[in-house]
Amino acid sequence: VSGSNSCRFADYFVICGLDTESGLEPDELSGKRHDTSENFEQSPLRRTFKSKVLAHYPENVEWNPFDQDAVGMLCMPKGLAFRTQVDTREPQFHSFIITREDGSRTYGFALTFFEEVTSKQICSAMQTLYHMHNAEQPQPTLQAAPAISRLQRFNSYDISRDTLFVSKCICLIAPMAFTQASRKVLQQLHLAVTAPKPPPLPLESYIYNVLYEVPLPPAGRSLKFSGVYGPVVCQRPSTAELPLFDFAMAEVFDLLGVENVIQLFTCALLEIQILLYSQHYHRLMAVAESITALMFPFQWQHVYVPILPASLLHFLDAPVPYLMGLHSNGQDDRTNLELPQEANLCFVDIDNHFIELPEDLPQFPNKLEFIQEISEVLVSFDMAPEGNLLRTSAAQAKFLVGGGGGFRAPDMFPDNRNANLASSPLNSYLLRENETIARLQALVKRTGLNLDYLLLQCDREELLMHQINIQVREVFANRFTQMFADYEVFVIQPSQDKESWFTNRDQMQNFDKASFLSDQPEPYLPFLSRFLETQMFASFIDGKILCHDEEDKEHSLRVFDARVDKIRMLNVRTPTLRTSMYQRCTNIEEAEKAIEMRVTKMDHTALHPHLLDMRIGQGRYQQGFFPRLQSDVLSAGPTSNKWAKRSAPAQWRRRDRQKQHAEHLYLDNDQREKYIQEARNLGTTIRQPKLSNLSPSVIAHTNWKFVEGLLKECRNKTKRMLVEKMGREAVELGHGEVSITGVEENTLIASLCDLLERIWSHGLQVKQVIHLPCSHAILLSGFIHDSERRKSDGGCAMPPLKVSLIQDMRHIQNISEIKTDVGKARAWVRLSMEKKLLSRHLKQLLSDHELTKKLYKRYAFLRCDDEKEQFLYHLLSFNAVDYFCFTNVFTTIMIPYHVLVVSSKKLGGSMFTANPWVCVSGELAETGVLQVPRNTLEITFECQNLGKLTTVQIGHDNTGLYAKWLVESVVVRNEITGHTYKFPCGRWLGKGVDDGSQERILVGELVTASAENDERMCRTPPMQQSPGMMRRFVTISPSSKPKLNTGQIQEGVGEAINGIVKHFHKPEKERGSLTLLLCGEYGLVWALEQVFQHGFKSPRLFKNVFIWDFLEKSQVHFQNAEQRGVSLDENWQTRVSDFCRFMRAINSTSRNIGKDGKFQMLVCLGARDHLLHHWIALLADCPITAQMYEEIAMIKEHSLVNSLIRVLQTLQEFNITLEASLVKGVGI
Repeated sequence: VSGSNSCRFADYFVICGLDTESGLEPDELSGKRHDTSENFEQSPLRRTFKSKVLAHYPENVEWNPFDQDAVGMLCMPKGLAFRTQVDTREPQFHSFIITREDGSRTYGFALTFFEEVTSKQICSAMQTLYHMHNAEQPQPTLQAAPAISRLQRFNSYDISRDTLFVSKCICLIAPMAFTQASRKVLQQLHLAVTAPKPPPLPLESYIYNVLYEVPLPPAGRSLKFSGVYGPVVCQRPSTAELPLFDFAMAEVFDLLGVENVIQLFTCALLEIQILLYSQHYHRLMAVAESITALMFPFQWQHVYVPILPASLLHFLDAPVPYLMGLHSNGQDDRTNLELPQEANLCFVDIDNHFIELPEDLPQFPNKLEFIQEISEVLVSFDMAPEGNLLRTSAAQAKFLVGGGGGFRAPDMFPDNRNANLASSPLNSYLLRENETIARLQALVKRTGLNLDYLLLQCDREELLMHQINIQVREVFANRFTQMFADYEVFVIQPSQDKESWFTNRDQMQNFDKASFLSDQPEPYLPFLSRFLETQMFASFIDGKILCHDEEDKEHSLRVFDARVDKIRMLNVRTPTLRTSMYQRCTNIEEAEKAIEMRVTKMDHTALHPHLLDMRIGQGRYQQGFFPRLQSDVLSAGPTSNKWAKRSAPAQWRRRDRQKQHAEHLYLDNDQREKYIQEARNLGTTIRQPKLSNLSPSVIAHTNWKFVEGLLKECRNKTKRMLVEKMGREAVELGHGEVSITGVEENTLIASLCDLLERIWSHGLQVKQVIHLPCSHAILLSGFIHDSERRKSDGGCAMPPLKVSLIQDMRHIQNISEIKTDVGKARAWVRLSMEKKLLSRHLKQLLSDHELTKKLYKRYAFLRCDDEKEQFLYHLLSFNAVDYFCFTNVFTTIMIPYHVLVVSSKKLGGSMFTANPWVCVSGELAETGVLQVPRNTLEITFECQNLGKLTTVQIGHDNTGLYAKWLVESVVVRNEITGHTYKFPCGRWLGKGVDDGSQERILVGELVTASAENDERMCRTPPMQQSPGMMRRFVTISPSSKPKLNTGQIQEGVGEAINGIVKHFHKPEKERGSLTLLLCGEYGLVWALEQVFQHGFKSPRLFKNVFIWDFLEKSQVHFQNAEQRGVSLDENWQTRVSDFCRFMRAINSTSRNIGKDGKFQMLVCLGARDHLLHHWIALLADCPITAQMYEEIAMIKEHSLVNSLIRVLQTLQEFNITLEASLVKGVGI
């Protein structure tokens, strides 16, 4: 943001360099590098000395006070540099920024070049420094002498033999960043003093012209003014275009490559500390300015120092986000840099095409398609997307010549000055004298380009730079317009006045983050959830809240809002399904045309430089030296300067008005209608055009078309969502093609909400504002008395929740995370879908005909009875599938749960004396231990959303006389969504009964309502459940367990493994619960239990033997064998030590999970670490097996064991992660 009220192209002209009066002063701060030794150890030519601001013109301007320290530091950040005739002395251009305390910025443009030192004192001081330096250095040995002397020759100075040169800098301080124009002005001024012939006018004339007679071009206009040898052009975007940006973005992509730029861009958006590192100041500036420009419409809010002067190095330790540029001297190794907090730092080594990222950086949404789109833009300009440090092809020669910044190999083209010369008597001299151009000439001859043409058409290259810039910037800007297309509805408008809002700003929420995120595709969430917390996003939304009309809006917000409105209009006219599909940028051409028009036809030409009122003899200078100028003529501008008072002269304003009028005339009627419509609809819900003034038949026809369109859209949307939810199955059944699946559930539901909003706002009486069914429902709540209960599900011992529209709305009202009406309405739609009540609730809402008549005009969709019925019928089809669109999205809200433990009334259930507890786990979290009252065995508690429930741990504290408890099952219900989960048990808990377990891990499933409501359509059959054969080990002897034969057991193992394999082959979204496949009914644990039960010898009467007993005996046998040092192969030893380690860990757990619980844990850990097949092989050959199993046992039959091992080996390719509750207390 340029903070000046200046209307002049430049505010100051500055000269910096060596002050011969004060002599050579070592620059302690610049010399003391962050990564090298003290300044004095360097040879004197390599040391840095203090530079001074030698002169600046004018003395001061009121709107931009001159800051001598800042300008001096940034013009020559490393102080003075000395060279001799053997060193390269090419001029270097760089730009910089001065940020004032109020956040406003001024730009500086500096050209640094070398001049011969004429002061005898300075030369002899340098000679003295060399004598001292050489005396301190250790003398070289004889062998190394020749090499060293060559080095010293390069690094030394002898007053009798060498010419000494020192750096000097000329600089423009300007209110706006016209980088290319400023570069041309400075390069031409420098040429004027180095050329053999003096320039046509004294230097003062040109500098006076730039300071006082060249205005800033008004928005949307271009301006041409004269340099010393050729015209200089600058152009400024209009208020409807992206803000001014005049650095060569192509150079940034060239240096870093697209992939790195996107990563750096992501770091900047998430306000991570960023440190840029390069030996070229102009590269530091180009990268920093490009990255911040690409953030449009957001703005970097923290420390921003693209060129960090050496004296401010302590800034790097700041514990705040920053974007800084650090100069490298070219010899430093990255490892020598001592940087703070490297874990959270993004380090960019620009010169080496390298970037170090902080840990766990989320991906920018649609990153691959985004990279693809940018790459296509670069390729269209013959640029390599992966970046390129050495460019030599013909197609790229145009860049090398252009004024667009360093498109050059660092060694081949040290500078690209002179590119801006028009044909002048100097050209041939320059081409002869200047190595850069000479080398370019050779290159161009080789590649067949015409150099004269290139030099004459200098604006051609500049246009090329602008084209690349605008295309890349439009692609970036389009990402945000698509991502935040409906951000406005989630902005929370403050209820109090501006003053009190400012005072309490820190406590205020300004954006409904939870609701906004609930509409986003899931892959976007890691990035967006962090981005919404940044300072730049908060400031952007604050800006939105503070501006009440178009006039107040800041430029970038106004442009962004206009683009967002355009997208919204488009979506209303052609309602497309909202998807996470990548939407490419469509307005590149339009943006490019605007620039081309400005560059090809100049809107304004400034006054030409002219002779000033100077005395005879003034203004003549020695060739090769940039002089101190005549301050009397440069200290003040002309007295009647029309630019000083007004920013745009009347004739320009008049021309603007004519241009707008012309633009309006060229629009066809449709477009004009669209713009008028757009203006009407800004920020409000989109309504139909007013139909009151048309004939009744036209009204009827128009509305009929609209109603028909809404209904058709509703039909397509519901079908699309069902197909998506049913996944591949639906495709196999012939509904739709494969290609449309894979769209995010979140975006599908958000687009359904868009549709409902449009249906609810169609034909509203104008005075009412209704967002969605939700507001309608609030109006209705007075009339509805609903206490109907869902038909009970026979399999569940808990009375069902009553169906209540009002209750559902109260739940939503109580969610503190949702701040806006739109957010609440959408959350209500999600909840109703999850409860399979959407159609029913809406039907209930619309049943009050009196209210509908009061709210809606006759032609409204909701008053067309047939269409309304069809609409509700389409919505009814959602009941055929299970949605978790509420539970999975609002993950941080508090939810009440109801738990009921069903214990067996017979067999002493009523005499139970211990204190029971449960712990409920879900996909998102677990509750911790909850005490359950012994007399009722049910509790209701509130905790943060657990997600879909997976396991319940149940146990008791073993107190009292009768601490034995037979539990049938545990039932848990989510009191908001009504989802009920049943966790079957059918086992005893207590010492000395069953397997002695005092706690068990139960795995459950969602109970589907068995008695369907009459109004529901016939639904597709649920996933096939196996016959409900509940294992009940009530009796004491295991002999009464159902016996399976080997064929059935093999089939059981095969089915269990098959279930797990299928699970991993499904897309991640469609996978069910892995815990259920491992530990649930007919899961892997059950199947292996059957293997080990088969042929187990019957124990003595009344003594129960468990598989765990067999495993423990085997463990003892293996440990003894290890101690005896039985030498078997290495594989056997690893397997044995693994087996024993796991057995010991499970046995030493503090949990009383019983022998079957321990067996379950062993199987789960074995599956996780891919060890089960090894253990089966071990146990089959173990002598303990011979003792404890009969001959017919499956574990003794080699062929069966081998096939079992083969089946278990198929699990090796899967990465099985276990739920925490399954392995709690085991540290493996």
